[in-house]
Amino acid sequence: MADSIKKSDFVQSLEKGLKVISIFNAQNDELTLTEVAKQVELTRANARRILLTLLHLGYVTSADGKYFRLTPKVLTLGYAYLSSLSFRELAEPFLNELAKTVNESCSLSVLDGHDIVYVARVQTSRIMTISLGLGTRLPAYATSMGRVLLSGLSQEEVEKYASETSFEPFTNYTITDPQAFLERINLVRQRGWALADQELEIGVRSIACPIKDKNGKTIAALNISGHASRVSRDELIEKYLPELRKTVAQIEAALYKR
Repeated sequence: MADSIKKSDFVQSLEKGLKVISIFNAQNDELTLTEVAKQVELTRANARRILLTLLHLGYVTSADGKYFRLTPKVLTLGYAYLSSLSFRELAEPFLNELAKTVNESCSLSVLDGHDIVYVARVQTSRIMTISLGLGTRLPAYATSMGRVLLSGLSQEEVEKYASETSFEPFTNYTITDPQAFLERINLVRQRGWALADQELEIGVRSIACPIKDKNGKTIAALNISGHASRVSRDELIEKYLPELRKTVAQIEAALYKR
């Protein structure tokens, strides 16, 4: 959770610039000045200055001066973070081996605010309507990895998360009651793993475990996800959970040797 800072230390222009970058996605790969201003809630003049600055710095491009789109240079912003994760590169071989063993997609994520962010993924089949890759963000409360990561926070931090979250019902299975959510997080703490059954998208089931550092702090989450038509809840727990725990132990052992 981000710490609050003094108003005098807050750089609003930087916040607005980052917001402009963040609104570009697969559905909005090209945006006009008017669309940017509307989505970020800026005046056209402010939006224009930010876009022109990003254009000058090489983070956006515009072939006709009307439509703007991101350039590959934006990836350098995320890569600086990804490359600093010593465990990411270390974990990838284990992630690949796990995916081969269970023949299902496996992912590694970290917590960022109210979302999980994918930092590594091995996809064996497409099971979600959205494309999942490095940098993809999903709401923590509706995902197995999110619950595992939240369970590593203090009770006070989890309660704060629950009070600030709208709990959008993505499906009929999504937990939307704050108290039920808090009870689920307590259960995850007791078990050491979390299961999400079609709560983010119908047909998608996943199970996740935490990856902890030498001090016992949760630093990432590892999951196995599969389609409900071929992977039952019991199979996730009885067949895949032991493999998941084995891989987590291997990653942690490799981390501790560093």
